[in-house]
Amino acid sequence: MEKRLFNFSSGPAVLPVPVLERIRDEMLCLPGCGASVMELSHRSKQFIAIQESAKQRLIRLLNIPSDYDVLFLQGGSRLQFSMVPMNLLRGQSNPAQYIVTGTWGKYAVGEAKKEGVVEVIYDASATNYDRLPSQEDLKISSNGAYVHVTSNETIQGVQFQHDLESPIPVVCDSSSDIFYRPIDVTKYGLIYACAQKNAGPAGVTVVIIRRDLLDRSSDALPGYLNYKNHSKEESMWNTPPTFAVYALGLVAEWLEKDIGGLQAMHKINIEKAKTVYDAMDRHPTMYLGHAQKKDRSLMNATFRFANENLEKSFLAQAQEAGLDSLKGHRSVGGIRASIYNAMPMAGVQLLAQLMDDFAAKNA
Repeated sequence: MEKRLFNFSSGPAVLPVPVLERIRDEMLCLPGCGASVMELSHRSKQFIAIQESAKQRLIRLLNIPSDYDVLFLQGGSRLQFSMVPMNLLRGQSNPAQYIVTGTWGKYAVGEAKKEGVVEVIYDASATNYDRLPSQEDLKISSNGAYVHVTSNETIQGVQFQHDLESPIPVVCDSSSDIFYRPIDVTKYGLIYACAQKNAGPAGVTVVIIRRDLLDRSSDALPGYLNYKNHSKEESMWNTPPTFAVYALGLVAEWLEKDIGGLQAMHKINIEKAKTVYDAMDRHPTMYLGHAQKKDRSLMNATFRFANENLEKSFLAQAQEAGLDSLKGHRSVGGIRASIYNAMPMAGVQLLAQLMDDFAAKNA
């Protein structure tokens, strides 16, 4: 295939073209190194500079205070579902509280229960996770070890558009929407995000942790699973995912220099999501959105067809138009358009045009 498609995959997902071009140009020989980034020792001064640059860009983008540490780990969110309770719940007398708004939150609860007492303080399963709680709906106890929330559920297409208020540390799975808007990091005790949806290629997981919480990590934990080890060794307790860290740094640089920061990125994301949802809402007898309107995600737009027999035809026409990976998750069905930061407006506009044309022809 000679032409790039508009890739709506939920992850691994679309990357900014300038980043891909930079990777292409530097792949064989990273300037000043005489070797590919994939060949550099993680202990070399060149890679240490790459990792530190990526870290500082994240600190600037998210305005991370000095009492937080930024870690580059591996294992994705699946590992964090276990590492968070291993470090923050094991040995605690108070329960962890979980807000379950979709599939990934449900998985996180399952792993946490292996480490200690868990209270689910909100669960939207009765409506197939089509909505989010208001702040008033959440009865967060001041006696909890922490409260866990998934900021964006990729499968169901629901997303918190604000930072939670909580008397205890908030742990946030931000895997699919980190960098989509500015956030107030001080409202969180720990933020984790696997990169392959909105921040880079698969292989690196970002953990942003308030340093006082490191004191909860027991020395009895297996070495890799102890946040303190990674903090003490500056993300080099083991060999880090060097290429993924390099690419993450390039994505952060693109956000800083090309986009102009997270406030500008948020405006673009609002406009892209509006383009898709407006097309959906223009044809309410054709497209049935999964998420309640007030809780719709800016990252993952999900909808079904009133006539489910039309789904295969729509997907075939989308593929012909160069729109790829739009099929929804089996638990929700229909269509899922993942419109992460790197999805260009042109791709979103082409999808909206297809939705309009398809509705007109199949009304």
